Amino acid sequence: MSLTMADRDGWIWCDGELVPWRSANMHVLTHALHYGSAVFEGERVYEGRVFRLAAHSARLINSARLLDYDLPWTREQIDEATRAVVKANALASGYVRPIAWRGSEVMGVSAIGTTVHLAIAPWAQEGRLSVQPKPGGIKVTMAGYRRPSPEVAPGGAKAAGLYIICGIEKDRALNAGFDDALMLDWQGRLAESTGANVFLTMGGRLVTPKVENFLDGITRRAVIGMARKRGWTVEERAVMPCELDDAAEIFLCGTAAEIVPVGAIDTHRYQVGPMSGTLMADYAELVRQPDCEGFGESGHFAQPASAKAA
Repeated sequence: MSLTMADRDGWIWCDGELVPWRSANMHVLTHALHYGSAVFEGERVYEGRVFRLAAHSARLINSARLLDYDLPWTREQIDEATRAVVKANALASGYVRPIAWRGSEVMGVSAIGTTVHLAIAPWAQEGRLSVQPKPGGIKVTMAGYRRPSPEVAPGGAKAAGLYIICGIEKDRALNAGFDDALMLDWQGRLAESTGANVFLTMGGRLVTPKVENFLDGITRRAVIGMARKRGWTVEERAVMPCELDDAAEIFLCGTAAEIVPVGAIDTHRYQVGPMSGTLMADYAELVRQPDCEGFGESGHFAQPASAKAA
């Protein structure tokens, strides 16, 4: 297997057709490369099916709309394209990256007049895409950067440009011997890690930060649904850093990470306990159900009415 993402065998779906992996390129003056006008998704393949595919495709469309452009494909068309490229690569398990971006017709802050492109690339998951579980839990540190306020950036969009501070904090954490970093929001409340949502167990309850201008993860929604099916109380509320002292268990969750118990946040120590273990087992079963491609228990991301057929 090549060590680079550019030099591989396989197929990528790009603007309506399957193209050889090495031919899926764009120009160096593409608007998204210079100004961050790209949105993307991260999806997982289990036994040949993409978990919560419909929800991911709908969120991609919604993210683009939050950046003030429309994708010229419907959610159903994106779903079908994803299935087609997974099949073309004979991928039974792995990761899928859809990305939509604004093209090279215009070079300047304004992207008016650019063409919108969409590519979907699947591959066998490998390397350091996300944080991985460890015996006794992963080690996390507190990040320096905070998630922006709604007046600063559209935090509900999975937009490429919003991940720059996540990348900086992830690198800082790895270089300091940690596995990830936990970020606060603009008001000093717990928000998320650099690429996953966070849950705490407190007094037999499951507590997670209320989504306010950071990503409402699809795996986060699945965890809440699984916990409530077990009859557990789930609280979505403001969570302050001082409450880390009161948590018995902490775990991160995301599409690439799945569910990852935390063993330490700086000087705080936690057990890899029964609630985390139960949810990990439940999730492993959930993602392999035959009907796993739908929206799940927590509803839809609204598809913009202006999304049109290609």
